[in-house]
Amino acid sequence: MIGSVGVLILGGTGEARALARSLVDAGITVTSSLAGRVADPALPVGEVRIGGFGGPAGLARYLNEHGIGAVVDATHPFARNISASAVAATDETGVPLIRLERPGWADHPLASTWHWDDSNDAAAARLTELTSGPVFLTTGRSSVTDFAVLAGRPVLVRLVDPPGTPLPGAWQLLLARGPYTVKGERDLMAQHRIAALATKDSGGSMTEAKLLAADSLGVPIVVIRRPAPAVGHDGPADTVRTVADAAAWVSRHVPR
Repeated sequence: MIGSVGVLILGGTGEARALARSLVDAGITVTSSLAGRVADPALPVGEVRIGGFGGPAGLARYLNEHGIGAVVDATHPFARNISASAVAATDETGVPLIRLERPGWADHPLASTWHWDDSNDAAAARLTELTSGPVFLTTGRSSVTDFAVLAGRPVLVRLVDPPGTPLPGAWQLLLARGPYTVKGERDLMAQHRIAALATKDSGGSMTEAKLLAADSLGVPIVVIRRPAPAVGHDGPADTVRTVADAAAWVSRHVPR
């Protein structure tokens, strides 16, 4: 091992940045790892590395070589690959792991009125059943091609960065970064005459406005459920829902 014992935070979420700030303020050595898929990410305090590890073996090697005393997986709820790598690598090395994941929208007051599906493909099929009108697609850059069945109709695609492949001719790209307001979302949907909204169960308040706006306009909402958690030798990683709980856990595992 080289370097001082510290914590590795995986992910560029708002929760990950808040946790990095809390731990640095507490005198704990922090390295945050970002995937590098966003062109101009908001950077956390502390040391930052950008890019993948090369799978579970590469991550395990990194943990050993950099004296990592604990890992916090604070990646997006749909970042399956890195979460699986974190479970496998910490299983191999014995480094403690906690999952920091914001609560989803399953308990949202409006959740029972939404259409819930287990995959992008199922959500795309659902959209074709619900309407032949314009769709507001907010499921993320990596999933755009999964909705190719909608290629013949107007689709408004909102992304932070441009997609990796050209969009179908009838589709319109909107590059924007949240947080959003209910009024802004309502005006946007009315302007484009949106007939259905598709989103992932990301949770949190930053993108909740689109759900409230769609409901106020009577626009059907299709939500893709979160994937099952990665499972290691002892089951899935323990999960906390708040930055404060994650910080308390780290303080028990990593010396200042």
